[in-house]
Amino acid sequence: MIFKNISRTKLSLALISLIITFFVWQQGLRDSLNRPSVSFDISQKEQEIVELAVQSIPTNLKKFFVINDPVDQISNSLSMVSFDELTERNKLILIISSESNESFVYKNLSKEFENKNYKLLIDEIEKKYNNNSYNPSRNKFDVFKGDRFLYHLLSKRFNFDDSLLNTKSFSRKMFFKIFAIRLIPLLTILAGSILALSTLWQNIFLKKFEWQEIKSLDLDLVDMVLLIAGGFVVLGEVVSPLFSISLVELFSKNISNELSQSLKIFFGYLFMAIPPLLIVFYQVKSLYGEFVLKKDYFQFNFLSIKDSIIQGIKGWLTIVPFVLLISLIMNSLVNNQNGSNPLLEIVLNNNNYFSFILLFLTTTLLAPLFEEIIFRGILLPTLARDFGIGLGIIVSAFIFALAHLSLGEMPPLFVLGIGLGITRIASGSLLSSVIMHSLWNGVTFLNLFLLRT
Repeated sequence: MIFKNISRTKLSLALISLIITFFVWQQGLRDSLNRPSVSFDISQKEQEIVELAVQSIPTNLKKFFVINDPVDQISNSLSMVSFDELTERNKLILIISSESNESFVYKNLSKEFENKNYKLLIDEIEKKYNNNSYNPSRNKFDVFKGDRFLYHLLSKRFNFDDSLLNTKSFSRKMFFKIFAIRLIPLLTILAGSILALSTLWQNIFLKKFEWQEIKSLDLDLVDMVLLIAGGFVVLGEVVSPLFSISLVELFSKNISNELSQSLKIFFGYLFMAIPPLLIVFYQVKSLYGEFVLKKDYFQFNFLSIKDSIIQGIKGWLTIVPFVLLISLIMNSLVNNQNGSNPLLEIVLNNNNYFSFILLFLTTTLLAPLFEEIIFRGILLPTLARDFGIGLGIIVSAFIFALAHLSLGEMPPLFVLGIGLGITRIASGSLLSSVIMHSLWNGVTFLNLFLLRT
C-alpha cells in the first residue's frame, strides 16, 4: 500500500520538509565543491612516511616503496598548488624543500604566517639564503620536534644530525606503517575480487541467489518523507547542531582545539540522531500501540549474530573492488575532485588520543548504527515493498549517498549504498549491513590513523 488516508497537517509537514531539504542539500552539495579533497593530504602523508622510513626499507623492496625521491615528490606536488591556498605547514615544507628559494621574498613572506615559530624559522632560512655558511644552533629547532618530518627537513637544510629524534627504531616503525598502508588495501582488493567473482558466478550462472524475507513497517511514502526530510534533515542537520555546538562551546573553553572539534562531531552526531529516532519511535508506537525492542521491528536478527558477522564481512569485502573502481573512474574523468568529508581531514591531522577515541566511536559505532536503521532498516524495506527490491535498493542507496552532502564522493557512496542494501536483504539481517558499514568506516579510520607521522 503506497498511500493511506493522510491528514492535511501530515501532508503539509511532509511538503514543507521536502522544500527545506531541497534547499539544505542543494547548498550542502555546493559547499562541498569548496572543500579540498583529502586525497592530496593522504598522498603527501604517505610520502612523508616513506622519507622517514627510507633507511629501514630493505634494498630489494625499495623499488616498490621509493619510486622517486619522496621530498622531491612532495615539493613538486605543493608547487602545483597556489601558494596562498597552502596550509602554513605546507608553505613551510615547500620553502624548506625547494632547491632554489629565489622566488620567495622572505621579508614579505614572514608576514604570511600566523604561527610565531614558523615566522622565526622563515627568518633563519632568510639568513641561510643570504649567507650559505650560516648554521644556527640546532636548539633553535627544538620547538619543531613534535613534527618529525618537518624537523627532518630542517636537519637536511641546516646540516645537523636528527638521528637522536628520528632513530633507527622510529624509522623501522615508519617502514611497518607504510608496509601496512600499502598491503592492507591490496589484500582487501584481492580477497574482495575473488569473493565478488565467486558470488557473481553462483548467482548468475548457477542461479543460487535468493532474497531473504523482508519485513517492512506499515508505513507509507509520506511517513518516509517525514522521517528523512523532516527528522534526518530539518531537525537533525539544521536544528540539532544549534544545541550540540552551543553545549560543547559552553564546556570546552579550556580544552584544546582538537578535542573541542571532536566533541562537536561526537555530540553533533548524537543530537542529529535523536529527532529521526524519536520519529521512528512514535511511528512504531502509532502502528502497534507500543514500542518493544524485543519485537525487532528492523530485522536485526540478533539470534544469528555469527551469521550476521560473516555476511557483513563478506559484503564489505565484495563491495570494496567496486567502490574503488568507481573512485578510479571518477578520478580519471575529473581532476582534483573536491568535496571530501571534512571528518577525514580532522582524523588525518589529529594528535589527541582522546579525540581519536571519540572520532572512532562516532565513525564505527554511532554512524553505522544510526544510518543503517534509517536507510536499510526502515526506508529500504518500505521502498522494496512498494516498488520492488531492485528499485528499492537503488533509490535508498541514492538517498544515502545524497545525504552525505559530498558531490565528489556521491558515486562511490552510491555503490557502497547498493552493497549495503544487497547485504541487508540477502542476509535478512540489518545487523549484517551495520557490521559491513562499521567495517568500511573502521578500515578507512585505521588507514588515516596509520598515516599520522
